[in-house]
Amino acid sequence: MASVEDVKVGSVIRLKHISKIYRLGNLTVPALEDVSLEVSEGEFIVVLGPSGSGKTTLLNIIGALDLPTGGSLVVNGLTLTGDTRPDRFRYRREAVSFVFQTFNLFPGLTALENVQFALDVVNRNSKPSPVSAQEVLQMVGLGERLHNFPHQLSGGEQQRVAIARALATGNPVLLADEPTGELDFKTGVQILHLLHQQTHAGKTVLIVTHNREIARVADRVIELSSGRIISDSPPTRKAEIAELSW
Repeated sequence: MASVEDVKVGSVIRLKHISKIYRLGNLTVPALEDVSLEVSEGEFIVVLGPSGSGKTTLLNIIGALDLPTGGSLVVNGLTLTGDTRPDRFRYRREAVSFVFQTFNLFPGLTALENVQFALDVVNRNSKPSPVSAQEVLQMVGLGERLHNFPHQLSGGEQQRVAIARALATGNPVLLADEPTGELDFKTGVQILHLLHQQTHAGKTVLIVTHNREIARVADRVIELSSGRIISDSPPTRKAEIAELSW
């Protein structure tokens, strides 16, 4: 029988017939309808779709931040839907790292402290992080902004802190919601390169974006429309990151 420890090095994430309905008073708003999807270790996946297509909802369910109305999330045989709160908590802490579109930085902590906090939460006494908080902030070009608070940083700089925080934990699955949305083109390409590099170490990266240009470097491109997957395939012509422009 699968145990929660299996999610740490999970090679397969399976969504089976997922639906998600939000209730707003007397209204019901379907966000996802009968979505089935399998994600393998080391894949670089881009999820495309217009606003309201269900992209962020899908990401939140894969990351066990939200529960589906119907269907199941299974990681290496371990079901993470239903009454599985302890398993979902450990999965989020030890298997998944997030880059949120709204950054979700702690306003009272500096950039360095925000990243260090994430490292402290994952509790890696027996498995040290491959990089320090300072090193990973330098990787995203914020070596001179370590001691600045979020309100002292631009939107793009806050986004890079959020990305640094996700990279620092070393978790095997990285989920990113519009990770280049607040960045200029040059910085966006640098960050995309950093995210893509994670797959060389066997990590799985799943990016939600409206930017079709980013999809050109993916292993798979999943398109959503009105809460349904309408396409799941490699890009028509795979490109190198250096070829991108937007």
